[in-house]
Amino acid sequence: MNWLIFTAVSVLSDSSRIYIDNYISDYYYKGKNAAAQKFFYAAAFIVLALVLLVIGNIYYPLLEIPFSTIILFIISGMFVSVAGIPYYKVLELDNSTNLSIFVQFSPILYLIFGVIFLGENISIMQLIAFFVILAAPLSIILSAKKRDAKRLEFKAAMYAFLYVMMIVVGNLIFVKQNTVEIPFVTELALTFLGKGIGNTIITILMPKWRKRYHEVSKKSHGKVYRPLFCTFAACILKDVMQYSAMIAAPSVALVSVVADSSKPVVIFIMGIIMTMLWPKFGREDLSRRSIAVHLLTTILIVIGVFLLQ
Repeated sequence: MNWLIFTAVSVLSDSSRIYIDNYISDYYYKGKNAAAQKFFYAAAFIVLALVLLVIGNIYYPLLEIPFSTIILFIISGMFVSVAGIPYYKVLELDNSTNLSIFVQFSPILYLIFGVIFLGENISIMQLIAFFVILAAPLSIILSAKKRDAKRLEFKAAMYAFLYVMMIVVGNLIFVKQNTVEIPFVTELALTFLGKGIGNTIITILMPKWRKRYHEVSKKSHGKVYRPLFCTFAACILKDVMQYSAMIAAPSVALVSVVADSSKPVVIFIMGIIMTMLWPKFGREDLSRRSIAVHLLTTILIVIGVFLLQ
């Protein structure tokens, strides 16, 4: 049952990361080209990857790892780095709680890709559970009062779907390539290297993001780096725990469902506390209607998890 502990730590760290990202996007980037933060992550992930590769090489020489395996681990990280583009678009359009609900697409995608690439089996009850869970993000979209608001929620949901799809593909490549012989630290290092390379390519292709990154850094007198380092640390902890859970769990889809079903509850509770104590940080809608909608979606998710078990 170690995978449950890994998943719990992953959820807590990822929930914290989402709120810090939301804060950076709103407070420093003012909702404009928030993905420019990738310029920072490009350097941070490459430096961390090189350090881990040196450590991993002590236990298992890097040159003894098949070249195709190295490339696939790097590609896994690149998929996750590209996923950051729609992720930041969601944060620009919506709040953290809705983002956590929209990512409920992931259990369905893990189910589909798990069957295709990992040979995992599914049951009728699992299919029913996943459709119940899918009703959660649909409830958020339909709960919007005005047509423009519905359109905005739908747009955010589509960006979230793209984000989740890339994350799922990247994670499945990682799990597929995982072997007992290669040290876990080396696998992480190659994945982080892929993230660094992916973020570097993105920042090269998007000069306006580089310009925006330097503008924010200069305007904030470097203060933006404090939350950036915090979210980077939370991201690393989340990755380590998530990959560990996926390796230790009976199936990848099970980790996804447990993590994504508990994350909305954790994020909404964090959102209420933060909005009451630090309104600029939490930025959640605490109206009765909003709380009722999020309570309904949480119930749907819990029912889906219960059916899954």
